[in-house]
Amino acid sequence: MAIGGPNTYVLAVSGGVDSVVLLDVMSKLPNTNLVVAHFDHGIRDDSAEDARFVEGLARRYGAEFETKREELGPRASEDLARKRRYEFLRDVARRHQGHLVTAHHADDVAETVAINLTRGTGWRGLAAMHSDVLRPLTGHTKQQLLLYALRHQLEWHQDSTNSSDAYLRNRMRRKMSKLPRPIQDEVGELRRKQIALKQQIEAEVRQLIGDGPTYERYFFIHAPSFAALECLRVATDGKLTRPQLERALLAVKTAKPQATYQAGLGTELRFASRQFRVELLK
Repeated sequence: MAIGGPNTYVLAVSGGVDSVVLLDVMSKLPNTNLVVAHFDHGIRDDSAEDARFVEGLARRYGAEFETKREELGPRASEDLARKRRYEFLRDVARRHQGHLVTAHHADDVAETVAINLTRGTGWRGLAAMHSDVLRPLTGHTKQQLLLYALRHQLEWHQDSTNSSDAYLRNRMRRKMSKLPRPIQDEVGELRRKQIALKQQIEAEVRQLIGDGPTYERYFFIHAPSFAALECLRVATDGKLTRPQLERALLAVKTAKPQATYQAGLGTELRFASRQFRVELLK
């Protein structure tokens, strides 16, 4: 049964130390309804044990428990596993009308920024993990979370895949751990500055194009491509990849009146002669 309300928080709990600390910290906040959400990828043979462990945690803290298992298999990519996990988590948050909360910490942020840089990210890749998801632990390091868990005698499960070289994040984690702490902290500070810049840019874009969902084609046709793409990104709620945005911009410039264009990820553009409307489908 969905509980709902502004004080409802859906916690992504894997059973690892980070999410166990998150659950313990959130349980101490007054007047909160907690939903523990656990996604079992089916990648490891022993993953069902994690689900049972997390279910026991939920009972211990008096939280509602939501879980889902999929058989992605040991060859599943990191990106696929992440995508399927967030689809589940967002669905749970939507049904419970709650805020989605994850246990990402400062080391995770630095690793994600580093991964984005190795992939040739644009400036937005430096504003990693900035979305509607709440991440209250990003100001704390992994070591601080471990110390908290030990001090409060918390129990957790260690994911055996964390030591596997098959995953890019694990390889990056080992590289980042060799950097002096001040340099890792600088990455976190850079991220915070980029997030502030991103928010400022989005506010400026809204002043240019309006709040939508209907926009003037003339502006997008005659603006410089880099500016038009940035504006279209905001108009489509940041859902589209760069290649999808480029194809969508071409449609804005060339589509005939009454045409529709499926931009991807549930985003549809509907065209009139001088305007187009963005429909974000669910």
